[in-house]
Amino acid sequence: MKRFERLDRIRRLDPVADAVEIYRLSAAFEFPWDYTRALELALYRTYAVPAIGRLLAETAELTERSQRRYDDTVLLLDTVMEHGFAAHESRTAIRRINQMHRSYDISDDDMRYVLSTFVVMPRRWIDTYAWRRLSRHEIVATTEYYRTLGRHMGIPDIPETFEEFESLLDSYEKEHFAWDERARQVSDATLDLMASWYPRPLAPLLRSATLALLDEPLLRAFGYEAPSATVTSLARRAVRTRGRLVRLLPPRRAPHFARQNREIKSYPNGYRPADLGTRPVPGMGGCPVRQTKSADTVE
Repeated sequence: MKRFERLDRIRRLDPVADAVEIYRLSAAFEFPWDYTRALELALYRTYAVPAIGRLLAETAELTERSQRRYDDTVLLLDTVMEHGFAAHESRTAIRRINQMHRSYDISDDDMRYVLSTFVVMPRRWIDTYAWRRLSRHEIVATTEYYRTLGRHMGIPDIPETFEEFESLLDSYEKEHFAWDERARQVSDATLDLMASWYPRPLAPLLRSATLALLDEPLLRAFGYEAPSATVTSLARRAVRTRGRLVRLLPPRRAPHFARQNREIKSYPNGYRPADLGTRPVPGMGGCPVRQTKSADTVE
């Protein structure tokens, strides 16, 4: 297989009708490492919206059980990508996602914003750091994939195009990013978790490198001092260099799913989607979607 042969295959598919297949080819074959990093960043930046960050701090899931909650989130999303929306495993995963969200009073606006990060951040990361930029087919397919996921989650008024998602994300962050002490606790716990995946002496270096990859509004919202220009330049150059080296490698012949990542540590003996995630806590709030769900919502 030649380096761009899979991209040629993607371009022969319909970006809407074949959205799941295109997204799987892109995320599991072309850019598995980059999609993992981009979706980590997507979820992480949502903490800078105080309503989201405070809620996550109050549940204590991301501050006291960081590894398991990271694993559950990754595995639930990965199940849908691997099997497609019609599969039993995927419907079970989406049902678990919906059950967890219904335990808390999450606004439709916040839900749409979180969905927008899944659409926008992978393109921004891949176009900046990966071995090639996303094709228009991949951008449209990714947008359609997450629009479908959003419909299954009962999120109303979902944007229709990538550009609409991007406008939503930028305007929402400009309006809502702000300092919050509890959100900062969630952020610190997440950075500590990422550092724990590597030898302990590297922790300070890894924290600095991670902060160097964040944009200024995100650093300001969390109250972090920006790394020096030298550290920022070195960190970003290192990730770009990785992308250039990947371009020289033979194309991946087997898919790599997030469940195969070394960062996933909570289930050495395997797992079932039905067992992942938290369980609803009585009295913690209402359904995140105000009872106006589409017919596609997975109950």
